[in-house]
Amino acid sequence: MGSMTGFARRSVVAALMALGLGGPALAQQAPSTLVVARNMDVNSLDPHRGFCDTCQIVFDALYDTLVTIGPDNRTPVPRLATRWEASSDLTRWTFHLDPRARFASGRAVEAADVAWSFRRLAATRASSSFLAGDIERIETPDAHTVVVHLKAANSEFIGIAAAPYMAVVDRVVAEAAGIRAEGEVAQDGGDRWFGENSAGSGPFTLARYRPNDELRLARNANYWRDAPAFAEVVIRQAAGAAVQGQLLASGGADIALQLDTETARALPRDRATVQVLPSPNFIYLAIAPGAPAAQGRFTPEVREAISLAVDRAAMIEFVLGGAGKPQASPIPNGFPGSAGLEVPGTDLARARQMLAAAGHGRGFDVDFTFPAINSYGADMSLVAQRLQQDLGRVGIRLRLQPATFPVWVQQMRAAQLPMTIGYYAPDYFGSAQYVNFFGIMEGTPWFTRAGGGNLPSIANGELRGLLTRALAAPEAERESAFQAVARSMMGDRIILPLLSPDLVIAHRPGLQGVRYSTCCNLPLAEIRPR
Repeated sequence: MGSMTGFARRSVVAALMALGLGGPALAQQAPSTLVVARNMDVNSLDPHRGFCDTCQIVFDALYDTLVTIGPDNRTPVPRLATRWEASSDLTRWTFHLDPRARFASGRAVEAADVAWSFRRLAATRASSSFLAGDIERIETPDAHTVVVHLKAANSEFIGIAAAPYMAVVDRVVAEAAGIRAEGEVAQDGGDRWFGENSAGSGPFTLARYRPNDELRLARNANYWRDAPAFAEVVIRQAAGAAVQGQLLASGGADIALQLDTETARALPRDRATVQVLPSPNFIYLAIAPGAPAAQGRFTPEVREAISLAVDRAAMIEFVLGGAGKPQASPIPNGFPGSAGLEVPGTDLARARQMLAAAGHGRGFDVDFTFPAINSYGADMSLVAQRLQQDLGRVGIRLRLQPATFPVWVQQMRAAQLPMTIGYYAPDYFGSAQYVNFFGIMEGTPWFTRAGGGNLPSIANGELRGLLTRALAAPEAERESAFQAVARSMMGDRIILPLLSPDLVIAHRPGLQGVRYSTCCNLPLAEIRPR
């Protein structure tokens, strides 16, 4: 079935190109404009509420963070902060701001703006708020010094400071618009205001956003570092790999980020340069034992049976044509704690036995809502179809219900989905983010989404302690400490990684600086004409 899928993809791309679709409407933009084709998954342009892959790209362009991640995708490098120090116990981090830094408003970036922004991120209680969850207090002894005190040792805080959601906002502009950092932050109108405005010191400013159409960025006239090469960046809505490939081939886009490898191979080489790289991005199956619709079915034994029923190698072939890798735990390949972990195997006989022992000898039906989008070059509909086939072999019958991204997000966050599939890209180089997001312990997003409020017994009682020890561990012991964390999360069998697609980046040949970043996805300001 995988080969048929690949044939269909190639046929669609070839047919579109042969027909010459696009015409004047897809004519290449002016040389001063960079066009990125992607299926936008924006849930908010509020930098402290948005949480999506497109958000990473946009927030990195509009706002500065204290540091960013260098081209090696591991090492923190200066951005707003020229240097930093950590206390010996890793509970106090001091950052020294660049006095040249200016917001788009022209006002100097001050330590008070950093403190205001970090407090606001925590106060929104949005999906990304966990990044600021360990902050106890912030001191600003002068205009260019920020001292962050943490509740506990955290060797990864320097990486966290690079996450786009740690965006530093111009507090004066934001407060004038009614945006708050404390109190009733949920009612401050940030979703609406930031959907039309930006208040950062990044290389671009927000020009216009039309949901499901396009997002336009304009060069920041007051940018305090080297100006970006392009006066304007357009992120154009393009659902599906074939559409993105056609936009790139026709000159209607300069970069496509969500192609599968077969569509990428079908592109004319005189119009597209293609990079295929291993990736930390992954797609996962999520089980919500405490969701009302779960009806008490998803006991630990049933969750183990589900894991045993999944043929991960066959899924990689079916969905990606083999262009991907399996992943053992919710900590992705290449991150601390991932080395040496064994990918769960497939054992249908054992799965059937476990289901029968749990009282499900005849199986059961599950409403399976999932986002009908392309993620990292993987068609989520194909992932759902393969899961339906795999689980059907042990009597678990999935009733597939594709949904738009906004509908899926709303239902998932409200713990209304007994099972679903999702996707995740790193916000920085570090493993604690996966524990704080996916770990089944009180206060994490996935404890809530898995129905922990209805079924508190699903909580992993050892996980918090394991994470605390890993974050305080000396560098030589960090890998083994995070391995213990990863194994504990694997034992919950609530977040089951399915595949890690190879990363495909395709762009017109006349560009340089197009790369993937573990914090920021696609650093737009680095892209230049050759």
